[in-house]
Amino acid sequence: MKSRPNPRLHLLVCALVVLAGAPAARAQEERPIVTAGPSLGNAFSLLYGLHFQDARDRIAAFEAGQPENPLGPSAEAASYLFEEFFAQGVLTSEFFLDDKKLLDGKPMTPDPERRKNFFAAIEKARKLAQARLKSNANDPDSLLALSMADGMTGDFQCVIERHQMDSLKNMKEAQQYADKLLAVAPDRADAYLPLGAGNYIIGCLPGYKRAFLWFGGIHGDRNAGMDQLRIAAEKGEYLRPFARLLLALAALREKQPDVARTELAALVVEFPDNPLFARELRKVNLVRATSE
Repeated sequence: MKSRPNPRLHLLVCALVVLAGAPAARAQEERPIVTAGPSLGNAFSLLYGLHFQDARDRIAAFEAGQPENPLGPSAEAASYLFEEFFAQGVLTSEFFLDDKKLLDGKPMTPDPERRKNFFAAIEKARKLAQARLKSNANDPDSLLALSMADGMTGDFQCVIERHQMDSLKNMKEAQQYADKLLAVAPDRADAYLPLGAGNYIIGCLPGYKRAFLWFGGIHGDRNAGMDQLRIAAEKGEYLRPFARLLLALAALREKQPDVARTELAALVVEFPDNPLFARELRKVNLVRATSE
């Protein structure tokens, strides 16, 4: 007799994929945001400020100058996924922490044009990355682009289309590319985001659920996950702001509201045009005020 899928496991898998793969950006600073070029870094900053078309204009300029670099189409895919998540109300603590919202079996209805453009950019990023890896198996930009592509594909499968179990394969591959990236370029701290998110979420599961995932080659360590998120939050390039958000959410679970407040406050300063961060900070401050 065929066993029925466990909806609670689907919830935890979905949370893991979202935390591991969603796109991120950082504000413009004096030092370059990424080694691949300041225009792409500025595009991510615009993306996290919710200026989606302006971000894509910067990405197009980057791709015109570096047409063989897979980070360009990876950033383009991130812009469409982040825009869809914003439109669907996904990027909130209510979504991540409310079982009913995350467990709703009905697939969301994405914007058709946005969906088409997202998967086209994912496919382009993968082709460019694989082509570069044939001549240099340790190319850091290609490994990062593949990690992002698999993570974002898992995001779309899990959150938008509700194919939670299918997303496991992409989640695992995203983590494998992150491991390879750190082996050849330890300073590319963005790789700690999928590793840290995966370790933390799986480490929070009951033992029997961790054992289920263990047979699929997916392991977790709660303390290690927090440490990896801290590294990404402090030293990441593309994904540093998202790592800060995840660290804040994890800190709330661990009864560390001061840590969450610090990370959210920093995001509000970096991205004043994004109301999501300010809203999350107000929630933390409200809890603190009512508890005093």
